[in-house]
Amino acid sequence: KTTGLKRLSQPRPDSRWGGVGNFVMDFGTPGGGGGGDGAALGRRNVRLPPEVNRILYVRNLPYKISADELYDIFGKYGSIRQIRRGNGPETRGTAFVIYDDIYDAKNAMDQLSGFNVAGRYLVLLFYNPTKMQQKVDARSKREDIDKLKRKYGVE
Repeated sequence: KTTGLKRLSQPRPDSRWGGVGNFVMDFGTPGGGGGGDGAALGRRNVRLPPEVNRILYVRNLPYKISADELYDIFGKYGSIRQIRRGNGPETRGTAFVIYDDIYDAKNAMDQLSGFNVAGRYLVLLFYNPTKMQQKVDARSKREDIDKLKRKYGVE
């Protein structure tokens, strides 16, 4: 089964990757990950909100954006571990951008939310696995209720 996402980069062989559905995700911890520059080191003692992580979910991308253009846009804010772009009918115009450093992801989120790319304004969210799982759970519960309604003839 395909996810509708196209893999644009390979994971590092020394990284710890966990599977989430059919997506390859790596959940970082504050202060962990890539080297970063001197400015990044000065931000290490800043307390980040709990929803902040290294994975950005990007929506409203132009359908014809290339991998190089994505790396040009998001690479300005830090070292990127991986970008996965949606290519299925339901995932086109979306991408997951995974940074090596959580502070780089936060900076990209702050700078690129609402950024205009080819006449489209980017919508960036921090990836939230519990929210995604809740959507899947709600959908399956709705399907179960519909099956029971059909079985017992209830409208």
